[in-house]
Amino acid sequence: MASTTQKHPKGLYVLFATEMWERFNYYGMRAILVLFLTKALLFDKVFASQVYGSYTGLVYLTPLLGGYIADRYWGNNRSIIAGGLVMAIGEFFLFFCGHFYENGAVAMPLFYIGLGCMIAGNGFFKPNISSMVGQLYRKGDSRIDASYTIFYMGINTGGALGPAICGLVGDTGKSGDFKWAFFAGGVAMLLSVITQMTFQKKYLVNAEGDAIGLAPKDAPKWFQKIPVMVGFLFLISLLTIALVYIDIQVVSYLFWLLLACILLIAFIIFSDKSLDIIQKKKVAVLFTVSFFVIFFWSAFEQAGASLTYFASENTQRDLGFYEVPASFFQSLNSIFVVTLAPLVAWIWIKLGKREPSSPFKMAMGLMLLAFGYLWIATGVNGVGTGIKVSMIWLIGMYMMHTFGELCLSPIGLAIFNKLAPIKFASLLMAVWFTANAFANKLAGVFSALYPENGKTTSFAGYQITNLHEFFMFFVAMAGTASIILFFISKKLKNLMTQ
Repeated sequence: MASTTQKHPKGLYVLFATEMWERFNYYGMRAILVLFLTKALLFDKVFASQVYGSYTGLVYLTPLLGGYIADRYWGNNRSIIAGGLVMAIGEFFLFFCGHFYENGAVAMPLFYIGLGCMIAGNGFFKPNISSMVGQLYRKGDSRIDASYTIFYMGINTGGALGPAICGLVGDTGKSGDFKWAFFAGGVAMLLSVITQMTFQKKYLVNAEGDAIGLAPKDAPKWFQKIPVMVGFLFLISLLTIALVYIDIQVVSYLFWLLLACILLIAFIIFSDKSLDIIQKKKVAVLFTVSFFVIFFWSAFEQAGASLTYFASENTQRDLGFYEVPASFFQSLNSIFVVTLAPLVAWIWIKLGKREPSSPFKMAMGLMLLAFGYLWIATGVNGVGTGIKVSMIWLIGMYMMHTFGELCLSPIGLAIFNKLAPIKFASLLMAVWFTANAFANKLAGVFSALYPENGKTTSFAGYQITNLHEFFMFFVAMAGTASIILFFISKKLKNLMTQ
């Protein structure tokens, strides 16, 4: 077993930089999206929320296809470069959409093409980069855990820089400047691809010095030729452009598609006669965990939608000499992850034998999310229309949400890695992605409940007339889910350890 004092392979830092620039692109674009729709294209918040939900929902669905193509035909390297280039193209289409924002007949086709390319490219990039980190090391190498921590820092460095820089150049108060945020995202994506292409041959090798991320040896060579790959990516992009356009403009089908995916995967696994009853019980735990994860992410992902409206319109952002762009607040989560992750890890170690079970930790994550919304609901309670509240309410909420994320997200992924039968490891990871997609689509639906101009919105009979009632909706939802998960966590723990 390798010593932890050994240096990490240089390939880890190549993947760190590649992922950092891609996350800069994704989170920078997400920070600007609803602001661009409402302030430049002049859509209402309901439509902007719907676009946000459809876009982020599909972003979590396409990795199922991209991962499949990489595993069987292209390999990780090819897929990352292909996906990265398609995403860069998407950002530049959005740049031209921002340039022609006053001409709807030109701007809207460019907008949907850009969004579709971002979704398609993400599908090939996202599932492949993280799977390469583990390939750099021998099996059982004690540095693997630390390597994923370093890689996670890359994700959050990009997640912090993207909204800050895209907000700085795009969220200036002038509608014509939003295009520069998309341009910055496109440049970041090109830097990501250039990093991967420049260093992959030299540094992306395993402990024996053999190249990693290559296409399978038995993969058909014709499908790896550049003209064929370009044609295939073009067709996939057309499909994702159509999918996002139909869900937003024609009929909202995404919920039903995601539900069908989960039911189909459940049928495939539970009807498999090669799995024994203990394995099937462990799979049942994974489906249960995925169900609760939906409640967490649908509230957490308000960051890119309703909480951005709140930052823009209801938060006092004036520092006297400078007005903080609303998009800046989306950097807080990544900044808090980097600063708070070591503290949370230390707490788990310090607890030793008293460390709570994984399902209990996830229930804690949901409760911390509820507390975050309770904090901000308190901040707006009784505040009159048009009165802006202090930044401390948003900052405090994002800090609590990050603590919640650190209790839930890495723990959930670890449960999937531990409990999934080897035969269905990829298919069950698809359940995790599909639950995230479902939650992001739901986040758009919930964001559309945001109250403005005295209008009343309602969900399942709950009437929302002001911001306090809006935030209390998430307190009730996340809090109830948390309490139920606390009650069943012991049962889930027993099923996990059989």
